[in-house]
Formats: sequence, C-alpha cells, structure tokens
Amino acid sequence: MANDGVAAVLTAHPINIVYATGQRNMTVFSLMGPFRFALIRADGKTVLWEFAGCEHLVTDNPVVSETRAAPGLTPISGPAHRADIAGFVAEVAALLGDTRQLHVEGFDAPVIDALRAAGITVGDATGVFAEARLIKQPQEIAVMREAVARVEAAAASLEEAIAPGASEVGVWAEFHRHLIATDGEYVSTRLFQSGPRTFPYFQEAGPRRMQPGDLVCFDTDALGYMGYAVDFSRTFLCGAGAASAGQKALYRQAHEQLQHNAALLGPDVSYEDFARAAWPVPAAYRGHGYYCLAHGLGLCGEFPYVPHYFEGQPYAFDGEFRPGMVICIESYIGAEQEAQGVKLEDQYLITPTGAERLTTYPYCDALLN
Repeated sequence: MANDGVAAVLTAHPINIVYATGQRNMTVFSLMGPFRFALIRADGKTVLWEFAGCEHLVTDNPVVSETRAAPGLTPISGPAHRADIAGFVAEVAALLGDTRQLHVEGFDAPVIDALRAAGITVGDATGVFAEARLIKQPQEIAVMREAVARVEAAAASLEEAIAPGASEVGVWAEFHRHLIATDGEYVSTRLFQSGPRTFPYFQEAGPRRMQPGDLVCFDTDALGYMGYAVDFSRTFLCGAGAASAGQKALYRQAHEQLQHNAALLGPDVSYEDFARAAWPVPAAYRGHGYYCLAHGLGLCGEFPYVPHYFEGQPYAFDGEFRPGMVICIESYIGAEQEAQGVKLEDQYLITPTGAERLTTYPYCDALLN
C-alpha cells in the first residue's frame, strides 16, 4: 500500500480478510456477498466489521484495532439496507479522516455509489491484494508445507477408495472427509472424473460408477490448513489390470509436459521466455489442452495465470518469476480420438537459485512405466 500510494483499502472478500487480519469466520458463506468487511489503512489501523453476533470471535487479535458489527448492505437484509449503507459509508468516511481516497473490492454498486456521493474517490483494491500476496513470507511457506502434508494424506484416502463399482462422488467424498477432519477449509472445485468423462476436462464428480481400466483424473483444489491452498493433480488407473498402450502414451506425454515446464522455473525468468520455451503440445491435443501453463497459489489460485505462447502472435503478459512465489505447473493431454485424458499438476516454490517442488504425491506407476 505504501509503495503504491494507497492510503486505505476496504474489502469484503473473505480470503483477503483472512490475509489482512488472520480472522477466519464463515468463509464459504461470505463468498456469497458482502457480509463481513475490513478497512485497512496504510498507517496500520484496521477495523473489522464482523458478522453481527460474531464480534466475540475477534479476541486477542493483535492486527485488528477495532471490531464492529457488520450492517446488512444487500436487499436480502431487508428494506432497511439502504439506510444501513448510508450509515456504513458515514462510518468509513469518519475512519478515513482527511483522506478521500479508498481502494475497494467485493461490494455491490449501491455501496460504491454511496462512497462516491460522500466525496470519496474509489479505486480497485484487488490489484493491491494481488501484489501483496504474490511473494510468500517465511511464515506462509511453513504453513503451506504443513497444508501440503495434510492434503496429500487426504489424497491417499481418495486413491485408496478408487475401485470398480465405486461412484465418482463417493470416492471424491473421501478426500473431502479427510481434508475437513484435519482442519482443512473447503474444496473449491469438484474436479474428479473417470473413464469417458476424463475428456474433455473440467467435468465435475458425478454419480458414474468407475469401471476396470478407467483413467481417473483428480485435482485437489483444496483450501487446506489455516486456509492455504494446495493444488496438485494426479491421474490414476482403476482396478488391478494393466493400462493400455494408448493410456500410457497419454500419461507419458502429460508427465513429460509437466517435467519439461517445471524445469524452466527459476528467479528472474520472464513469463514470455517461460511460455516460448514451454513443451510443444502436439497438434492433436492443442484444441483441448489446459488453458494456461502455470498459475500462482497462496490462499487460493492467484496471479499470475501464465498464458500459452502462440507462434506469430504477440505475447502481452509482462513480468517474471520471483523468489517467494508459489507456482503450479499445469498439464492436460486428451483428444477426441482417445476419448479420455490425463491431468497432472505440481506446486513449486521459486527460490533464489531455482524452484522446489512442494507437492510430492507419487505418480501412477501403472501408467508411467
């Protein structure tokens, strides 16, 4: 904030509230609207409007200077919400003092209109948080390592449950059960599919029952320990039979893409140089490949989402990998001819000398060898 000349930010985004204050409460519920908010000033003063009746949860928090009850700012709160908006904006204006600039995220248009009507210049807070969250602090890396260990244990529960006749949702539930039992937060997607549902990708877990010889794709997308995300993907083979030659070919290419691109990571490597040197996806698979080469990770999927380079087109994505960034390398290989696909992904920490793989869950021997 100080570097960018931002005097204050006001956020209703529950993940950024956790990042700024460490205060977790009803995260999933709060994703549905502005129910909790935080004002963070560059001088360090932080006011948290906690969900009404939950103010007592903010105890001994050294980051939160003051806790207030959050008013209802949306129509679902009832006919008084317009008056509540006016009162809330008056509170914010008073807390800003002589400052008339505020960067905001997560509020509906009536709140933004009221802030501007009060003479406050409104900017976008999302970029401020994206830049702050880009480089992980040592405490964050320690938490992320613990989160990885817990999510990998949950993934092992899922893998053990894969069997002919088991439903996708039933097996996926084992992962969710283990995650929550080890104080995980939630799973942000339901990316678990089998057999013909592995192509095209992004199909969510459903009632289909797995068959012997099915490929089974799984993406963790887990908000784990202390809310920090763990994001890796694996593809398994259902049953004790041998994989087909076609399945092995898909898997080996996905694995090669993953390893090749991961080897390119390092400090000061530009996104463009990384994309230009990335593994060349065969033409048969390009139409259904993964939409990005890599993305950041922290409390969720984060900036940067590094796009592919396409011959003859300008690459309009500036920046470079920096020490302290956590990056996920993505790979998906699948095509209509095979009517199945393979998803792999790993999570890396950019170090001063290279990159460290944080996720060490084993690959599938039956498909790789």
